Amino acid sequence: MANQVEARAVGTMLLYDEPMAKHTSWRTGGPARYFFQPEDLADLVDFLRSLPEGEPILWVGLGSNLLVRDGGFPGTVVSLKGRLDAIERLEGGRLRVGAGAACARVAREAARAGLCGVAFLAGIPGTMGGALAMNAGAFGGETWDRVVRVRTIDRGGTLRWRLPQEYETGYRRVRGPAGEWFVGCELQLERGDSSLESARIQSLLRQRGARQPIGEASAGSTFRNPPGDHAARLIEAAGLKGFAIGAAQVSPKHANFIINRGGATAADIEAVIRHVRQVVAERFGVLLEPEVKIVGEPA
Repeated sequence: MANQVEARAVGTMLLYDEPMAKHTSWRTGGPARYFFQPEDLADLVDFLRSLPEGEPILWVGLGSNLLVRDGGFPGTVVSLKGRLDAIERLEGGRLRVGAGAACARVAREAARAGLCGVAFLAGIPGTMGGALAMNAGAFGGETWDRVVRVRTIDRGGTLRWRLPQEYETGYRRVRGPAGEWFVGCELQLERGDSSLESARIQSLLRQRGARQPIGEASAGSTFRNPPGDHAARLIEAAGLKGFAIGAAQVSPKHANFIINRGGATAADIEAVIRHVRQVVAERFGVLLEPEVKIVGEPA
């Protein structure tokens, strides 16, 4: 059981041996040695400066797109869920967004402000920090298409503003200065009709609900789409819809989702991932690349 240890400021949370099953959308995963949530940006700066050199760090938002193995994470998890989540409207149709803000909330807040261009974020089950880190996309839109600049922090607590040209971005891929993490960004949007943009968001969410296993424990899309094809089509064509190991199952509704039907271990989910990759490679000569991040140690 996790034990709360001394926190340095009101609102700060620092836990020891915290089960990551409580903090991932797959609802499974072993314990993090330390689990930290900052009160604010200054608190995060102080904390990072206090860590020993070489301490492994894992950044987590809503815990989607992440599988923590059953043996847990032998380092420090920094969670921004509900932290660093401010959304501020700037001049010229810009939004300043904290890395902990849920993508769906960013889409809604933009629409309420009469700003258009990020309705697609409503279909991304994570935070802006995660969306920036992987160039998350949905419904034809991608995060970095809207980025004007990003704010980063390194393990020494140094904060920087950086421009998009300092990064290489592509489909579910972002490469930039090493040893830095995103704590915020500014997005460029267009002025438009608030009610129309809100209606567009609702339409996209209905499409998502019709196609994806919403309400099931999953991490979102498991595999990247290979060039010119769709992972879901290949998995379904290989006859793997509904395939299960333990309580981990390829969703009968959408083949690129692996769901936890209740009680699945991280090892079960990882075994399903390996099996799907193997079968698709044997049948079609395509090696699917996981979109989810797999970290930690086996049980």
